Amino acid sequence: MAKKLLIVEDEKNISYIISENAKIEGYDYDVSYDGEDGLNKALTNSYDLILLDLMLPKIEGFEICRRLRAEKIATPVIILTAREEEVDKILGFELGADDYITKPFSVKELFARIKANIRRSSADAESPGADGSGGANGNIIRINTIIIDCEKHRVEKNGASTELSRLEYDLLVFLAKNPDKIFPREELLKNVWKYDISDDFHDFYGDPRTVDVTIKRLRDKIEDDSSNPKIIQNKRGMGYYLAKDG
Repeated sequence: MAKKLLIVEDEKNISYIISENAKIEGYDYDVSYDGEDGLNKALTNSYDLILLDLMLPKIEGFEICRRLRAEKIATPVIILTAREEEVDKILGFELGADDYITKPFSVKELFARIKANIRRSSADAESPGADGSGGANGNIIRINTIIIDCEKHRVEKNGASTELSRLEYDLLVFLAKNPDKIFPREELLKNVWKYDISDDFHDFYGDPRTVDVTIKRLRDKIEDDSSNPKIIQNKRGMGYYLAKDG
């Protein structure tokens, strides 16, 4: 069965280009030209991915993303926007967006991102190199005051439930199952974001600061002091790693 996209974009020339290429790529799709209709479609139908413009009539993209996550709808969301400010990226990820692409963008890049996010969304919960060490049950991982229940997709800090976006959760689990191993941002984009590394990889994985922003959000939620992280650390010029004895 073909994967189905929801395209929420008020610029009709852009939505037309995306929808025509979606057809060529073998996707089914619905199109909304304002935020109210887009939100209604997203709440009442099932999609494999949502392309969401920020500047929309009636309801803006950030509010749509917030409401979807509040309703526990975990469909991957790629934000489409002309904004380039770092604060918008941080807010988008904070509200539960999975990816962010700035206009103007190439159609080839956009569909590489779409494929990667759908691939990540449908991937098995098990990450490469997993051995579940650290707990009596292989589905439980303990790091300092953090407990990850991989079966229930639940994270606790100091005994209290910690709400993570799916992307933040996937990143934490991947690092936790590969403790003390340093991963460059490109490797995290490959293994967590599920980007397909090829000769043209550098053209399609987007801004590697996406990893930095997600790491920052994750640290804010699991570290005692995110400005002085003990669990998720980085080696300058090399990458990020989870300290086994953090």
